[in-house]
Amino acid sequence: MSRNQARVQAVSQIINRKPKEVTMPEPLSKIWASDVFNLAKMEEALSKNAFKAVKTTVQTGAPLDSATADVVAAAMKDWALSKGAKFFSHIFYPMTNATAEKHDGFIITNPDGNAITEFTGSLLIKGEPDGSSFPNGSLRMTNAARGYTAWDPTSPAYIMHTDNGATLMIPSVFMSWTGEALDKKIPLLRSNAAMNKAGQRVLSLMGETEIAALNSSCGAEQEYFLIDSNFANSRPDLLLAGRTLFGASPAKGQQFDDHYFAAIPERVQVFMQDLEDKLYRLGIPAKTHHNEVAPGQFEIAPYFEAANIASDHQQLLMTLLKLTAKRHGFVCLLHEKPFAGVNGSGKHVNWSVGNATQGNLLDPGSTPHDNINFLLFCGAVVRGVHLFGPLLRAVIASASNDHRLGANEAPPAILSVYLGDQLERVFNDIKEGKLLKSEVGGFMDLGLSQILKFERDPGDRNRTSPFAFTGNRFEFRAVGSSASVSGPLVAMNTMLADSLNWIADKLEAELATGTSKPVAAVKVLKELMEAHSNVIFGGDGYSAEWHRAAVEDRGLKNLPTSADALPAFREESVVKLFSSTGVLTPVELESRFEVYSEQYLLSIEVEAKLVVDMATTMIYPAAVEYLSQLASTASSMAALNITLDSGVASAVAQEANAMMAAVSTLSSALEVHDFDSTEAHMQYAAGTLRSLMVEVRGHADKLETLVSDDLWPLPKYSEMLFIK
Repeated sequence: MSRNQARVQAVSQIINRKPKEVTMPEPLSKIWASDVFNLAKMEEALSKNAFKAVKTTVQTGAPLDSATADVVAAAMKDWALSKGAKFFSHIFYPMTNATAEKHDGFIITNPDGNAITEFTGSLLIKGEPDGSSFPNGSLRMTNAARGYTAWDPTSPAYIMHTDNGATLMIPSVFMSWTGEALDKKIPLLRSNAAMNKAGQRVLSLMGETEIAALNSSCGAEQEYFLIDSNFANSRPDLLLAGRTLFGASPAKGQQFDDHYFAAIPERVQVFMQDLEDKLYRLGIPAKTHHNEVAPGQFEIAPYFEAANIASDHQQLLMTLLKLTAKRHGFVCLLHEKPFAGVNGSGKHVNWSVGNATQGNLLDPGSTPHDNINFLLFCGAVVRGVHLFGPLLRAVIASASNDHRLGANEAPPAILSVYLGDQLERVFNDIKEGKLLKSEVGGFMDLGLSQILKFERDPGDRNRTSPFAFTGNRFEFRAVGSSASVSGPLVAMNTMLADSLNWIADKLEAELATGTSKPVAAVKVLKELMEAHSNVIFGGDGYSAEWHRAAVEDRGLKNLPTSADALPAFREESVVKLFSSTGVLTPVELESRFEVYSEQYLLSIEVEAKLVVDMATTMIYPAAVEYLSQLASTASSMAALNITLDSGVASAVAQEANAMMAAVSTLSSALEVHDFDSTEAHMQYAAGTLRSLMVEVRGHADKLETLVSDDLWPLPKYSEMLFIK
C-alpha cells in the first residue's frame, strides 16, 4: 500500500471508529489505592512493633532495621500474591525522563523439585541492575558495570496491572558500586533533607519550639496531545521524534479559541475515565481534566502530594497515559511542541513547603504583613531564583522544550518571579525598611442578586511569568511536558535550603545584638530585597521591552536554548550550591551536565536524520509524481490545442529542487564532528543543524500546499488535530 493510500485509509477507519466499550467505574471509596501497599494495608498486615517502625521511617525518614525489613517483605509478598502478581521489580528513575525496571519472579525451587515463593528482606532492600548501560556521564565505565537499586520505604509499593499480568513495583533509588547517584530520586531525597535542616534553623530562630520535619510538596499539571494511532503510525517523525518535522498550518488551528475548556470529545472522555480509574487504584489523586488550548490537546492535574511521592506518581502517570491511550486507539504525545503553529505542552509544577506543626510556610494568610515566617520563606525563594535563575533554566532544558519556551503559550527563557500586587507592595515596603498593613482582595460583586458575592484574590494571575506565586505556592510554569519533575524540585529545594541558611546566619547575627525577632527579620529581608528584588517582575513577560530591560537593566540572563542553558551546571556558584548542601557532589553534578548535553545532541541529530530521510524518500517522490501527472495532463491538453497554466508546475519544481539542495547541505552538516568542547558542539546543533532543518521544512510545507492532496504521503495537521 502506498503512503497516500495508507493516509486515506486511516481517515476512513478513524471516521468510523467508535469509543471503546468500558465498564462503568466502581465507586471511588472502593477502588482508591486498592493496588497500593500503603500504611493502612501495612497496619493490617504487620505486627504493632513492625508497623510502628515502618510508620516512623515513612513519616520522618528514620532508618529501618533489617529484621523489620524481613517482616515487611513477607507481608508485601503475601499481599502481592493475593493480587495475582508473580513477579516483583525495583522501579527506578535513571537520568532520562523515563522509568526503568527489571522483573524477578517470586519463584524458587526446593531440593524436591517443587516450586515455592520467596521474597526476603534482602531482596526487598537491594537489587542489582547494570550500572554502566544507563546514562551516567562517565561515572561508570563499560567494564565497571555494577549498580544497585535500593528500596525507598517512604514511597509505597504498588501493583502494576497490564494485559500480561500483575507485577509488584517497588520504588527505589539507583546508585553505582562506588556510591554515586545515578538517578533522579537520590538528589530529590537529599534536597528535601537539606531544605528541612535549613528551614528548621530559621523557624527555631524565630521562636518556634515544636517543629515537625519540613517537606516540599508538588502538584504538577500535565498537558498532552492525543492523536489517533492510524495517523501516528503513518508519520515516522511522530514515532521516532515525538513531533512533526513537517506539516503546513491548517486553515483552522486554535485561532477561534474554541477548544479550551470545550466539551470533551466522547472518545477522549472514555479514555480519560479509563485512565483515572487506573490512577485512583494506584492512589494517584487525579483531580481535574479538560480540553487545553490547542485542538487535540488535553490536561490532567493531580492534587498536591509530598514531593518524592508526587515525583514517582508523575512518572507513573506518564506511563499510564501512553499505555491507556494505546488501548483506546490513540497515541499520547508528551513532546513539548508536537505541532508547529499551535500551543505546545508544559507541566506546571506547583511547589510549596510545610510541615505538620507550622502548616504551609508559603501560605501568606489574610494578613501577609503579619506572617513573618511566610515572609522569610517567600523572601528565600526570591533570593534563590535571582541567584540561580540559570540553574532553573538548565533543569528544564531539553531539545523539545526549546521549541516552546518564549513562544506565545510558554514563559520566556528569562527566570523572573511574579508575586502579585499585594505581595509585591509588602516586599517593596520591606525594601524601604517598613512593614505596613496590606490590603486584601475585597469581594467580587457583579450586581446580580442570584450570583453570590465571593472573596477575590489579592492579585491577578500572570500567565507570562515562568515562576509565579499563586496564592499559597509557587508555580514553575516553564517545565516541559515530557520532563521528570524531579530535576525542578531538586533545584527549588536546594536553592531554598541555601537561602534559608543565609537568612539563618543573618538572623543569628542580628539576634546576638539583642534585636527583637520581628525587627531582626525585617532587617534581614530588607537586605535581601536590596540585593535581589531585580528578579521580581509583574508585567508582560512576552514583550520585547521586558527582554531588553531584563538583560540590560536588571542583569538577568536570557538563555533561549539548551545549548545556552546547560553549561550552568558547570558554574562555580552552582557547584558550590550543591556540594555545600550535600545534594550532589561535583562529580555527580558534572555527570548530569554530560548526560543532558548528550541527550540534547542526540535528539537534534536524530531529528536531522529523519528530516533528510523523509524529505528524500517521501516528500520529494510525491512532488515528482505530481509533476509527472501535470506534465502528462499538459501534453494531452496541448494535443487538443488547450494550454494549461504552468505556474503550479513551476512552483512545485522550484520548491522541490530548493528542498533537496537544503537536504544536501543538512546531510553534509551532519558529517561535521570536530568540536573543541561539548558546549561548542551544542551551539553548532542549536544554530547550524536546526536552521537547516527549518529551511528544509519550509520548502516541504510549501509543497504540501501545492501537491495534489491524493498524492501527499503524510497525514496533515487538519486531519490529525481535528478528526477524533
